[in-house]
Amino acid sequence: MPIAPRLLPLLALLAALATLALPSAAAAIETGTPAWLVNGQVLRAGPGAAYDVTGELGDEARIQVDRCTYRWCQVHAGGARGWVSRDNVNFGQHPRGPLTGPRLDYPEGATVCFFTGRNYTGDHLCQPPGTVVHDLLLFGIDDRFASLRIEGAGSVTVCRDRDFSSYCERIIESQPVLPGFLENAISSYRVH
Repeated sequence: MPIAPRLLPLLALLAALATLALPSAAAAIETGTPAWLVNGQVLRAGPGAAYDVTGELGDEARIQVDRCTYRWCQVHAGGARGWVSRDNVNFGQHPRGPLTGPRLDYPEGATVCFFTGRNYTGDHLCQPPGTVVHDLLLFGIDDRFASLRIEGAGSVTVCRDRDFSSYCERIIESQPVLPGFLENAISSYRVH
């Protein structure tokens, strides 16, 4: 059925309005990895203290991390954008520094076996106490483990990113399915 010529201007107007609405909807999409800035800090124009100051964020600020180098992260929050020290960024669920919280008497001395499948299935890797792996990507097995079994009285610290950064958790009992933040997402670990 052909479109009536008198409707063409109305259709053109509707198409133009729909196009105008797209950029504002796209701008509402949040980018970056959610994290916390533990202590207030100035934002820099580049990854280092020699760069100009571009702004400032307060203590325990919720931020989005765009990317990180070894020592600096590019972040944005509330219209401010810049680089901050990576030591001051926490990817956990709370705005805490890496060495805060209670000192618990975790068991030590067990062998820990990591499995690629849930319920202790698939390929596995067993590690003795004292094993520390800073980056599983170097071994070609990054982000592959879905469950882990602790054999004996011991524990393991597992983290989402290399060098024990991002979200970390101390696990003290076997896990047939790793928690959501860690399933198929472990990049570094320490067997205790």
